[in-house]
Amino acid sequence: MNELERPSRLLSATRLVLKPLVRLLLKNQVTYPALTHLLKQLFVEVADQEFALAGKRQTESRLSLLTGIHRKEVKRLRQAIADAEDDPTPRAVSLGGMLVATWLTEPGYQKAGSPLPIPRQSSQPGDVSFETLVETVGRQDIRPRAVLDEWLRLGMAILDDQDRVCLQQEAFVPRHGEEEKLFYWQRNLADHIQTASHNLDSQAAPLLERGVYYTRLSDEAIAQLHRTYQDEGMKLLKHLNQRALELKQTHPGEQRMNAGLYFATEHLSEPSSKSDTSAS
Repeated sequence: MNELERPSRLLSATRLVLKPLVRLLLKNQVTYPALTHLLKQLFVEVADQEFALAGKRQTESRLSLLTGIHRKEVKRLRQAIADAEDDPTPRAVSLGGMLVATWLTEPGYQKAGSPLPIPRQSSQPGDVSFETLVETVGRQDIRPRAVLDEWLRLGMAILDDQDRVCLQQEAFVPRHGEEEKLFYWQRNLADHIQTASHNLDSQAAPLLERGVYYTRLSDEAIAQLHRTYQDEGMKLLKHLNQRALELKQTHPGEQRMNAGLYFATEHLSEPSSKSDTSAS
């Protein structure tokens, strides 16, 4: 693909990438004008922050040339971006993720990587309990009962007949917490697109992004494959979580990482093609 073909080819590929996003927006009453306003702002923000010329001031005229947006509109959008505040990570996500990670790795809280039911309260300071977990991982001003009430609301945990807290899911994906679900949705999709986009650059060392693709499978075959991938994938994520916790203690720094799993399935309506099977 030469430099003249690249923009049109990329735009054509973007249509397929955006289709599920547009479907989601329509389902949630987000209109086309609202999306175009956001896109305008994003074009100006990214061009301003990431496409400056070394040693030169980033002017509104240059941003207009890069984005195709009128210079007066660029000026207004730049000011709006400067005045806006970043959305914070939901509190339940930041603390919840650390609590689950610890629960799945620390002795007494797990067995072979599977979370054990733990007493709600401590019988003595420092023993294995939900109270100790929150006080150890969280800040001292966070009450364990408040965290538990929120987890019960989100469907993250239940209390059994022995007053033990049982973790219901092995990754922090709340069943009912829309704010928390949306946080993970935006972070995971953004990171996947970032990695895939990085790999389009032939000059950069590729990052890990692999997939297995098959068509013409029955519903039962899909169910079996999903169970296999879910089981094996969780084993890998638990191992990675354990290793990351260890390295965070021995090799602290300023980098972040995100590794995840997904399994996509869709009913086919088009005829078979030569690309029915692939691994990449």
